[in-house]
Amino acid sequence: MDYRFGKRYRLLKTDDFSSVFALRCQKSRAWLQVLRADNGLGHPRLGLVVGKKTAKRANKRNYMKRSVREWFRLHRHALGAEDIVVRVRQSFGPAEQAQVWRVLDQLLLAKRA
Repeated sequence: MDYRFGKRYRLLKTDDFSSVFALRCQKSRAWLQVLRADNGLGHPRLGLVVGKKTAKRANKRNYMKRSVREWFRLHRHALGAEDIVVRVRQSFGPAEQAQVWRVLDQLLLAKRA
């Protein structure tokens, strides 16, 4: 299996993010908000939003993005062909990473309602 996280698996353009935000198919938990939209590409794509209100320091925001990216990289084969935007709502660190990954399992791997 290929576990790389290349450009084809990223949401890069503003239009891509806007189309996901427009559909408003979302689920939320304590740390994260997940928005989804079908893309028709045959593979999932990930976009991340971590604002300065969540964490003032760039190194903390980057850690949160790396953590979510790593979860996506390991689980993207189980996801459908959809665009996913993960918005971090509450700051987390290495101590909470396992809990955040469980939340991502609940939000993204559980059957869509």
